[in-house]
Amino acid sequence: MEGLNNRLKKHMEQLLAKYPVLQNIKKDIIAAYFILEKSYKAGGKLLIAGNGGSAADAEHIAGELMKSFKLPRPIGVELREKLKAIDPEYGMELSQNLECCLTAIPLTAHEALTTAYINDVNAASVFAQQLLGYGRAGDVFLGISTSGNSRNIINAAVTAKALDIKVIGLTGADGGILASAADAAVKVPETETYLIQELHLPIYHCWCLMLEEEFFGSVSCCDKSELIKERY
Repeated sequence: MEGLNNRLKKHMEQLLAKYPVLQNIKKDIIAAYFILEKSYKAGGKLLIAGNGGSAADAEHIAGELMKSFKLPRPIGVELREKLKAIDPEYGMELSQNLECCLTAIPLTAHEALTTAYINDVNAASVFAQQLLGYGRAGDVFLGISTSGNSRNIINAAVTAKALDIKVIGLTGADGGILASAADAAVKVPETETYLIQELHLPIYHCWCLMLEEEFFGSVSCCDKSELIKERY
């Protein structure tokens, strides 16, 4: 658990207690977490892609990061007051309902864009095209591929590296090309697609829990605003 504080360590301990099969890849899970943490602290964002069930995972991850997961994430006092000053009625409602987020974009979710690009240009580069548009140096690309060889994920990883975007690969035991291209590769010890996916979910839940704990766990979102570049 090297480098993890006690608040974060508890999440890894819970993960490994429930899924002891992941014990041999804990260093890779932690390494990937620190890539995410560093990016968010520098004002970066997460871009996620996968195919089939992994596409659903991409949207699932964004859902956990873009709103509260387990902990409350109230927006800062300054933004609350601005909202109420603009409109007392709607601003009050927004000030009570808006939550701090860690920006995450699932590249699988833009049907008009992706189908247009697939139809007009090339299916294998569809995620790479979105990375070119959304990505900036210092961001993170999380590629989810049970084989590690999905061509559209590999093309996105190559594009990410060219844009100085860190790459995390979440794969099966083989790792494929994606593991070789990634800055951190998490290769779960299964070879059957559905079994790989069953282990992917608790890993990314653990990442989301640790990120939420780090950014929103001990003080208010307002007090932590410096860590996330005054987004709120």
